[in-house]
Amino acid sequence: MTPQEQIFALFAGIVGILTVATITGQVLQRRQHDAQSNPVIENLNARINSWWAMVILVGIAFICGKTGVIVLFAVLSFAALREFVTLTYTRPADHWALLIAFFAVLPLQYFLIWDEWYGLYTVLIPVYAFLFMPIISILRRDPQRFLERVTEMQWGLMICVFCLSHVPALLTLDIPGYEGRHLLLIAFLIGIVQMSDVLQYIWGKLFGRHKIAPAVSPSKTIEGFAGGVLSATVLGSGLWWITPFNPWQAACLAFVITLMGFLGGLVMSAIKRDRGVKDWGSIIEGHGGILDRLDSVVFAAPIFFHMVRYWWTV
Repeated sequence: MTPQEQIFALFAGIVGILTVATITGQVLQRRQHDAQSNPVIENLNARINSWWAMVILVGIAFICGKTGVIVLFAVLSFAALREFVTLTYTRPADHWALLIAFFAVLPLQYFLIWDEWYGLYTVLIPVYAFLFMPIISILRRDPQRFLERVTEMQWGLMICVFCLSHVPALLTLDIPGYEGRHLLLIAFLIGIVQMSDVLQYIWGKLFGRHKIAPAVSPSKTIEGFAGGVLSATVLGSGLWWITPFNPWQAACLAFVITLMGFLGGLVMSAIKRDRGVKDWGSIIEGHGGILDRLDSVVFAAPIFFHMVRYWWTV
């Protein structure tokens, strides 16, 4: 199959799954009595509608190719960073540093990925932004809660920009025999991580009994975690044909990224609990904010990127 045929087959499968889910959700909705409402079914339908919107958005970006994908994730990074900063403590002395973070560091990171400058986009934020952002803040001569303010700013850049930018960075990898198929590698990463989240939710609802970390994420259970990760690993093995991996390699990588996605979700949930909020935002109906949908991806993406780069590139 050509790369275009593979992408079409993948999206056709996704559309088919969403169509079945939509019909199922509507049937369940119609079976309810008019005077009653079921929050679980309503939330399910809201999530399905949001998934349609997200799949269409990603599909448009894929049609536009490398530039479209990079622009899409740059916009997502901007929105995610805004959500993160909204929940952090800042002072007027931080305004210049934040302005530079949003309108200089973020676009420069994605430009370097577009330019395929690996040597710089891998150190821009963890080295240069790490050193210069606190310098910019302290030049305003305000030491009040300085460590807290700077740490939160740097965490925001690392999570929302640096980690997330590793998704489109997959387009820059030189993988022998995989030319023209890098969009499928992005689809594999996002699809497996997101399906793991969905499957963990389903397994948890069906069989969940033992909480993993009730103080952090009350809905996560051992049964949901195990069922979701193992199911997503099997799914990853089945999708080997869209990757440069064989079935067992695809399964191993799927296991690693789903595990990282789960742990990343716990970390991001802990931050929300610390801030006393349920969701990062409300922009996506049924899902919360951008970070609520991407919390797993941001932890999985850098690990996946460097594993592929180390073992599969020239």
